[in-house]
Amino acid sequence: MTKIVFLDRETFGPNVELTRPSAGHEWVEHPATRPDEVVERLEGATIAVTNKVPIRRDSLDRLPDLKFVTVAATGYDVIDVEACRERGISVSNVRGYAENTVPDHAMALILALSRSIPGYRQDVIDGAWQKAGQFCFFNHPIFDLAGRRIGIIGEGVIGKGVARRAEAFGMTVMFAAHKGVAGLGPLYTPFDEVIETADVITLHAPLTPATRGVLAMPEFRRMKRKPLIVNTSRGGLVDEADLVRALEEGLIAGFGFDVLTQEPPAPDNPLLKVLDRPNVIVTPHVAWASDEAQTEVWRQVVESIDAFAAGEPVRRVV
Repeated sequence: MTKIVFLDRETFGPNVELTRPSAGHEWVEHPATRPDEVVERLEGATIAVTNKVPIRRDSLDRLPDLKFVTVAATGYDVIDVEACRERGISVSNVRGYAENTVPDHAMALILALSRSIPGYRQDVIDGAWQKAGQFCFFNHPIFDLAGRRIGIIGEGVIGKGVARRAEAFGMTVMFAAHKGVAGLGPLYTPFDEVIETADVITLHAPLTPATRGVLAMPEFRRMKRKPLIVNTSRGGLVDEADLVRALEEGLIAGFGFDVLTQEPPAPDNPLLKVLDRPNVIVTPHVAWASDEAQTEVWRQVVESIDAFAAGEPVRRVV
């Protein structure tokens, strides 16, 4: 019987029902798996399901029974794709599930920061409003989104979803041309113009050698309008130390991040030092995780297993 092992069940919320594949199988799941546990847990498995647990060449060398890996995410950098190709191991991912959940989260961060909601909420908790003597008080800046310019780095489904939402709030949308690249057509605004004129910059690009550190101190110093910076894509797109430095120097108005270079963050991550600022929001990589999106991710995982069992793999990476 086909043995299927899910390496990191806790990457899904406890309320998400994990249906099982229709083909006969033995199912094994683990809440989480350390890299040094991969070989032991996948021993004898034909199919592996992973979200964030890496499966590398040295592990694959010791897993002769493994024939298929399905990644419960769109990004598949946790898999040594070339090693799988060499061994005839098929790899599939999931796609298109985040077209609503991530844009919603990005807009939530933009709205919360533009209205200074974290700061005002804390003022009420601390009793500052109660002591003010007025029906309201003005302790933090507030600005409308209508008429503001939003620069979107990344023109895929999610970036376009953010654009639609921003337009509904009356914002002027700019899709940034690729950094250092000119002539991408009339739908794009030159990267430098976006950096210099945007009131909000939001990132929705994949992490590649070309996009790593796309925002760092040289870019922050050119941001004439002191924008809000929002990242719900990949942590490595922004130099985190430079981001905090830009905040401290007043080069940006604040930031909202759902993704970090290391997750969960190491104790020395510079972002942790400014979490108490009223213009900072960090959420724990949950932009993707609406109930609807998680259900769709799992539907695609099960679909990919059933399709592989039928000899017709779908959404193949390898």
